[in-house]
Formats: sequence, structure tokens, C-alpha cells
Amino acid sequence: MRTVNIYEAKTHLSRLLAEVEAGEEIVVARNGTPIARIVAVTRTGRGLVGCDDALAARGELRFDDDLSAPLDAETARLFEG
Repeated sequence: MRTVNIYEAKTHLSRLLAEVEAGEEIVVARNGTPIARIVAVTRTGRGLVGCDDALAARGELRFDDDLSAPLDAETARLFEG
């Protein structure tokens, strides 16, 4: 598992995703503190994990009340191009 800082992840996202597709896991860090992990999507016999699995888990999924709340300024800044 390799660790990269946010700037490197943003600058070299395509290359990092190619590494993830090849089986690598990438940890993204801010000031040396891990904040996220990039891993390949797990595929099932039905296709990508996602909607079918969510439908099968109907009634078992719970979301925080603030799921649609605005992002804090620091997090919003990370998504800006």
C-alpha cells in the first residue's frame, strides 16, 4: 500500500487509478495523516457492486440526517478544480 499527499493525488489521479486497477491500494494523506484509501471496485457476478446490492439490503441501510448538508469550507475546497 502506497501513501500519497493530496496534491500528488490530484495531479496524478489517472496514473494512480491505473495502479489501483492493477491491484494497488493508495492511501491519500493530508500533512502525513491518512484521510482516504483508493481501492478497486469489487465486481460481482451480476456486475458492479451498487444498486442491486442496495436494493437487496432495503430496510437495512441507514443514513445520517446531515447527508445532504453543505460541505465544510475545507472539504469543499478539495473538490474545487
